[in-house]
Amino acid sequence: MATRLPKSYRPSEDEPFMNKRQQEYFRRKLLAWRDDLARESSQTIQHLQEETTGAPDPADRASAESDRSLELRTRDRERKLIGKIDEALQRIEGGSYGYCEDTGEKITLARLEARPTATLSLEAQERHERREKSFGDE
Repeated sequence: MATRLPKSYRPSEDEPFMNKRQQEYFRRKLLAWRDDLARESSQTIQHLQEETTGAPDPADRASAESDRSLELRTRDRERKLIGKIDEALQRIEGGSYGYCEDTGEKITLARLEARPTATLSLEAQERHERREKSFGDE
């Protein structure tokens, strides 16, 4: 059974971390984000199906092809994001949402608000990025 939330509810540091209200808040946030992405994706498919491909001018055809390619790359990134959203929803169900995968520490509410799919605390993310940069330069 879903937890009831007032429309004005925002998670607060003054309440227990990842209590039922916070879990429900982030679950709803993730579901709404996923629904928006799915809607945009279906609009892209519809747009590409309706688009005429027989532009007589080569420059117009090239421009249209470039636009299509960019739109498809964007949708591919969004498809991957939907996968991350689904993983975050699974973490909510499993009780591990909001905790860093590396350290087990709490991910701040501010970070989860900004990036609801976050799996690392800010500190762990920064360490990860520094390691990637160090090893990537070799």
